[in-house]
Amino acid sequence: MSIQRTVTGMARSLVIKVTAGADAPERCNQAFTVAATALASGVPVSLWLTGESSWFALPGRAKEFALPQAAPLTDLLEAVLAGGRVTLCTQCAARRNITMDDVIDGVRIAGAPAFVEEILGEGVQALVY
Repeated sequence: MSIQRTVTGMARSLVIKVTAGADAPERCNQAFTVAATALASGVPVSLWLTGESSWFALPGRAKEFALPQAAPLTDLLEAVLAGGRVTLCTQCAARRNITMDDVIDGVRIAGAPAFVEEILGEGVQALVY
């Protein structure tokens, strides 16, 4: 049985909400690592950037992040952008004066209604870091 299948055979997907950034580097890196690993395993992934992780929606910000013994955040983010979906929280973006013109190509800005719709889908597992 592949990792993205349940006992009933229904396809599974993963929604990961990361609230931490440079303020909690281990928690932040864990979220990105799980997202990239799930994608590499064939699991559909949606990564939500909220709180302090919102800054990683901006060009160059992931490159500034460093955590010893961890995969570079920029590589993990690129992997998720290439194979999954990355969303920046609407309110988090507004509080930081981030607009669609500012974000990395492939990042969308959406709010709580879109998040709730994603996490309530059939076969969805939601994780919050």
